[in-house]
Amino acid sequence: MASRRAGGAATEYHLQTVWCLDAPLPDVYEAILDSGRWPEWWPGIDKVEPMVAGDADGIGSIRRYSWRGDLPYPVVFEVRATRIEALVAIEGCAQGDLEGTGRWHFSHNGEVSVVRYEWHVRSVRWWMNLLVPLARPMFIRNHARIMMQGGEGLARRLGAALVGQ
Repeated sequence: MASRRAGGAATEYHLQTVWCLDAPLPDVYEAILDSGRWPEWWPGIDKVEPMVAGDADGIGSIRRYSWRGDLPYPVVFEVRATRIEALVAIEGCAQGDLEGTGRWHFSHNGEVSVVRYEWHVRSVRWWMNLLVPLARPMFIRNHARIMMQGGEGLARRLGAALVGQ
């Protein structure tokens, strides 16, 4: 689900992805927590650069993410970790080409690990907002494809089956 922000200055996106993997929850959680290694298994992410270390638990850490999907432009933003609760949740605030919040939620259903990602952001690039009337569905499909590739890549990395998405 997504909605356009009043005034047309920026467009908000409220996107959700769910991955169900036949893998132990601690392994899934650790792979998501270690975002510096995402480029090894997640197509679409060009690089992850650590900017600020944060505290001993990682709170306050900042990483810069550079993504490139099917569309012919990169999306770059920094995420500051605001919550890290082992095996439960990872949350952060994004600033850059997209601004807002991202939340990873972790649970399990028997042996199946369930990862739910919520991405509540607004685009701040003027040209993206200018193109919204025509390109919004493409932006949303691009996000869905990148997330699909992430679920498949995580399953490969863990030697597990992606049993639902």
